[in-house]
Amino acid sequence: MTPPETADLFSPALRRERVVDWQAPGPAANAAATMSGMEAMCAIRDGILPPPPMARLIGFRMRVVEPGRIVMELEPHESLENTIGLLHGATAAALLDTAMGCAISTKLPAGQGSVTLDLKLTYLRPLSVKSGIIAAEGKLIKLGRQTSYTEGFVRDGAGILAVHATATFSMISEPSKAK
Repeated sequence: MTPPETADLFSPALRRERVVDWQAPGPAANAAATMSGMEAMCAIRDGILPPPPMARLIGFRMRVVEPGRIVMELEPHESLENTIGLLHGATAAALLDTAMGCAISTKLPAGQGSVTLDLKLTYLRPLSVKSGIIAAEGKLIKLGRQTSYTEGFVRDGAGILAVHATATFSMISEPSKAK
């Protein structure tokens, strides 16, 4: 490209802006720590607890909470696109990591959680802003004392599978308070 052609790419008419706001995560985490995982997930879904900042940043929301199963939804927007006009793969990764971790949470008592050890995604078809509402489903496969296993699916607005994932999570407990 010659310099005059690239200059047009920075035209003020092509500029976009997106403002993201969120609640400080500490107080919500403290409130959630007193609830079972199922209670916390339902509280986020129902607007009793604020969603985590990452959910606000990307724009996804919890829609379904069942024992061992979570569904997140995202209305795709151009701020999530890569340079070839498709949703960046990290969008699906963030949705699935969250949905699968939350699926584990639905089976946990207060004060227990999980963190991702590994996350494997297989991208089957691209997603774009034209894909419609994207749904990311996380399912608990096996809950363990030290390690848990999950499976996830991202489907486009027509219900067509776009991404499949598996993940392993390490189980953690709330650190004991010093006496």
